[in-house]
Amino acid sequence: MNRVVITGTGIYSSIGKNLAEVKDSLMAGKSGVFLDMERKAYGYQSGLTGRVERPHLKGILDRRSRVCMPEHAEFAYMSTVEALREAKMDSEFLAGNEVGILFGNDSSTPPVIECVDIIRQRKDTTMVGSGSVFQSMNSSVTMNLSVIFQLKGVNFTISGACASGSHAIGMGYFLIRHGYQKTIICGGAQEVNLFCVGSFDALGAFSKRESEPEKASRPFDRTRDGLVPSGGAATVILEDLDSALKRGAPILGEVIGYGFSSDGIHISVPDVEGPMRAISMALKDAGLQPGKIDYINAHATSTQLGDQNEARAIDELFGKYKPVVSSTKSMTGHEMWMAGASEVVYSLLMMKDSFIAPNINFTEPDEFSSKLNITPVMLRKNIDIFLSNSFGFGGTNSCLIIKKFD
Repeated sequence: MNRVVITGTGIYSSIGKNLAEVKDSLMAGKSGVFLDMERKAYGYQSGLTGRVERPHLKGILDRRSRVCMPEHAEFAYMSTVEALREAKMDSEFLAGNEVGILFGNDSSTPPVIECVDIIRQRKDTTMVGSGSVFQSMNSSVTMNLSVIFQLKGVNFTISGACASGSHAIGMGYFLIRHGYQKTIICGGAQEVNLFCVGSFDALGAFSKRESEPEKASRPFDRTRDGLVPSGGAATVILEDLDSALKRGAPILGEVIGYGFSSDGIHISVPDVEGPMRAISMALKDAGLQPGKIDYINAHATSTQLGDQNEARAIDELFGKYKPVVSSTKSMTGHEMWMAGASEVVYSLLMMKDSFIAPNINFTEPDEFSSKLNITPVMLRKNIDIFLSNSFGFGGTNSCLIIKKFD
């Protein structure tokens, strides 16, 4: 089995457009949530969302590349450029090696709407722009980035609801560990446009605390009233250890465990047993006892039942060890398809600089979260090994364990 290391990371999110900005926000407990009045005017019950600006790529990418990319592919381009830079992978390296790409994504809304609207209005499919099909496909991120960066390895998109980004890293780890690839660009991307989460809003899943946007995302807090949607993109470059050492690459961490499961019970209501199986599988894959985990970046999205059941699962498996727990979604909101990848990036930044980001807005624990070691403030603490949990609709669960490289 090959050892799988992380040699590059990149981030484009509501709390920063790059690694440096994001690290500062994590340390300060800075929220990226705001009230979007355009959503309210459109008919959303909740106008709360993460603030993510669309990048300006004119002059950076040619027109053909730009017209084929929806906004989340643009976010992913930005995070991937940063990750490649950190990994010291230039165009010559990409051209001379079989580098793959796996991204988590589960929607591309405006291109589909725009295409159908044009056909309905004009009664003529030829009026649809040539880039429409490439923007509207769920694999838009991987198909665009594979061409832009001229990649020659594995190339597909993983759709696993809010665990998509985590599963992409887990699958990349699996392929490298078993010798199928040496280098894979992994990540997750989430759109933030006006249309993308209307169906979620219809379920009443979002927080209504519009008078205090920065306090709306309240994972594990008794007063939580729903999640806050957000987005952006995160990139994690995985590499075979021998390859990384041979080229003198920076090594940011080592992936040592991946666990997955399906609840098999309900399409939208989360379970306790499913997450426990995924966490246990990750621990077994890593060859670790629960007491070896220093920090858990929880999935906790700020929903009543979801947070409750994750707290129960963590307490069941780690109760006597009390690792520090926080949900970075308290700052970012729920980044959905990208969350499993971005939370690995956030945790790697913490590992590198020996701190744990706070679970902000956590002032009143409930009967389940009171059993966990949740930090409402930034802690100065060494992290040798962390666990990142990601769960999603359909009962999909993904858990990753990453350790400091030695």
